[in-house]
Amino acid sequence: MIEVKQVDKSFDKEKILKNVSFSVQKGSIYGLLGSNGAGKTTLMRTIAGILVQDKGEVQALGEPVFENEQVKQKLVFLPDAPYFLPQYTVKQMANYYRGMYERWNEERYQKLKGVFQLDENRKIGRFSKGMQRQVAFWLAMSVMPDVLILDEPFDGLDAVMRQKIRQLLIQDVAEREMTILISSHNLREVEDICDHIGILHRGEVLLERDLDDLRSDIHKLQVAFRDEDDAILQSELDIVHHEKRGSVLMLIVKGNEQKVSETVQRYHPVVYDHLPLTLEEIFIYEMGGAGYAIENILV
Repeated sequence: MIEVKQVDKSFDKEKILKNVSFSVQKGSIYGLLGSNGAGKTTLMRTIAGILVQDKGEVQALGEPVFENEQVKQKLVFLPDAPYFLPQYTVKQMANYYRGMYERWNEERYQKLKGVFQLDENRKIGRFSKGMQRQVAFWLAMSVMPDVLILDEPFDGLDAVMRQKIRQLLIQDVAEREMTILISSHNLREVEDICDHIGILHRGEVLLERDLDDLRSDIHKLQVAFRDEDDAILQSELDIVHHEKRGSVLMLIVKGNEQKVSETVQRYHPVVYDHLPLTLEEIFIYEMGGAGYAIENILV
């Protein structure tokens, strides 16, 4: 559904994207993660056809996106700072979308009016940041896009509205096989809805995996031994991070879960716990392995 192949993009001789390749399957929700300045917004704007790549290919719905009106009729990009025509009310902006998008669905628009409960006759510029974000979703989802690209989509929304919008997105993916590419610094929200993630770092794809596969390949362990076996143990495991808390060793380990467990059990630990690992923790340790200071991520 979205294909990015060996894409480069530079501004003023500064290379922002470097040989970026990944794909997003139809009917899936793909989370694009990365450090500040990694190139996420540039990549999303390129996929949306706002920017043109210097090198490589960008396709959506099987066709190049840039200057392709037919593809853009089926693709909507919501930037981190939504833009609306100055002095327009919600109703006027809806009329603008109605005339611009062939797939505008009036029934969907009216139905979503009850979800967002915003005054159609009020100027959008007078709304709060969160309410403007709601207007952006209201209009975008009334277009019935096949591809929805979201840059920091939940910024400014309260908890109740975030949940409503998540449910709407998941419903469209399930019922219409809409494809979503989402970038957010709120990794817990990404974790709730994404089935695939990619991590961008300094313009390059650091990691791209199915979220379930990723979780099955990295583990958080608590272990303790009667003797000083932990140094030997560490030499046998692919350890991403470790720290000592008294007599207990906390490890972040890559590898097959059964093999990791068998290796640890050979040393007869007095404490051995396999703890749940969040996407936020996976991101932190992967970025730490790429040389991005963990203390900078945790601030």
